[in-house]
Amino acid sequence: MIINSGKNILDFCNEKDIPISEVSIMVEAIRSNQSREEILSKIANSWSMMASSIDQGVNDLSLMPKMFDDDAKKILEYRKENIALSGDVMSKAIAYALSVMEVNCSMGRIVAAPTAGSCGVIPAVFMSVKETLGLDDEAMQKGLMTAGIIGSVIGKNASLSGAEGGCQAEVGSASAMAAAAIVEMAGGTPQQSLDAAAITIKMVMGLVCDPVAGLVEVPCAKRNAMGASNALIAADMVLSGVVSVIPFDEVIWAMDKVGKCLPASLRETSEGGVAFTPTGIRLKEELFGK
Repeated sequence: MIINSGKNILDFCNEKDIPISEVSIMVEAIRSNQSREEILSKIANSWSMMASSIDQGVNDLSLMPKMFDDDAKKILEYRKENIALSGDVMSKAIAYALSVMEVNCSMGRIVAAPTAGSCGVIPAVFMSVKETLGLDDEAMQKGLMTAGIIGSVIGKNASLSGAEGGCQAEVGSASAMAAAAIVEMAGGTPQQSLDAAAITIKMVMGLVCDPVAGLVEVPCAKRNAMGASNALIAADMVLSGVVSVIPFDEVIWAMDKVGKCLPASLRETSEGGVAFTPTGIRLKEELFGK
């Protein structure tokens, strides 16, 4: 059982009348020679670590990223005292994404989903949707299986690496994985999940990777917040009936072509974009010397 495309996923879903998460579990069972129970037990550990990273980022005062601090707490305090213009669910997801990135940037334990530089997107989206819809941990585990197979298809046909494809390959892929999963959680169809994944990638097509001082802090942390918002926007679109005019597989094909067109200076080398601004250069020199 080989899954190399969104079409493969959809064909299996339609043939067996199952959601994407079940296709993912079937594929993993064959690949790893493990039972369904063993697979879900392992993925449960991943979800537990994701949830812990959100909690740690919000409550651990010892976290010390080099170029920002307490941003998650600022958003949560703002939500308590004001009406969040982006809405309750989205503002919560933004805070959670920043929280996980604070843990990551302090060398704490996170789940690279699909990379460390994009590790805040999926936990943030999942937790905010879990709390809003009253979902249980099993729904999160199945969601991670859906996210995983979407990420696998992107990795096979384009890239999950900022050094290869820019930030569209990292935060963009994380957004697509999260969007597909939460659409399934909310009762959407496999086709809608693929449409949501396609829409998220299109919304960040060509996004460059330009980490200041070579660290996944600026602009990476805030891009994780954007990635979480992107996933929620796409999910609402498709659940309302909006479709992706360009199919998922063609979007990933285009993503690969665009990534290969990006100059090296915009692919994680810190030689372009905001990393090469006067402030970006100054911050690098303050941290590491000239």
